[in-house]
Amino acid sequence: MRKIAFVVLCATSFMVNAQSNAELQKHYEAFYKEMRMQADVDGMINALTHLNVLSPSKARKDTLAYIYTNNNQHMQALNTIGIEKNESDSDLAVQVKAISLKAINQPKRALEQFEILNKRTPNPYLAYELADLKIQTGDPLGASTNIEFGIANATDDMKYAFYERQQPYEASLKAAFLHLKALTTYNQDKTKIDEAIALIDEALKIDPNFNLASLSRQALETRKTQPTEEKK
Repeated sequence: MRKIAFVVLCATSFMVNAQSNAELQKHYEAFYKEMRMQADVDGMINALTHLNVLSPSKARKDTLAYIYTNNNQHMQALNTIGIEKNESDSDLAVQVKAISLKAINQPKRALEQFEILNKRTPNPYLAYELADLKIQTGDPLGASTNIEFGIANATDDMKYAFYERQQPYEASLKAAFLHLKALTTYNQDKTKIDEAIALIDEALKIDPNFNLASLSRQALETRKTQPTEEKK
């Protein structure tokens, strides 16, 4: 009799717990919806974290990581979904890993993720990220391939955000590619300084307010007037 009573008690407890979890999940789903409507980032993170504990979901984890990334909480994003290269990851997960790894100064790992995205949907914006990261990781030839693709496919209305000034600004994406081409041209052959300057002039003709290109031009002009010994 005691054994039967114990089984009944366990079954009842299980049913109550299941019902309680279902009610909690319903609560946090409604809570998440409300936080989204209010654009409350902390609230969305709270709701998704609870939902992932109650009912783990890869899609939900990807969404949580994306919210962290959008909020510049890159370590939290990566702790949520990991840093491994995984071809089966969703586009959202790969995008989060790429952006967050770049933000925490892990260019080689970021490059792997951007390569996956580019294989799936090549476009000039991804080409720019790839070219920039390849320059950072010492692959100027690989960068050149992405740069030429970008110059050929970037349209006049495409912009890219830069942050070297106190106030971030946008510049023409095509001009940005020409700027990268100038840098790779000079870095591969220091005698081609005039060619590099001409490419930057072309970029500034497209976008006269491209501050980073102006700074690079000044640096190259200074380099050009230095004695030969100092250039080595």
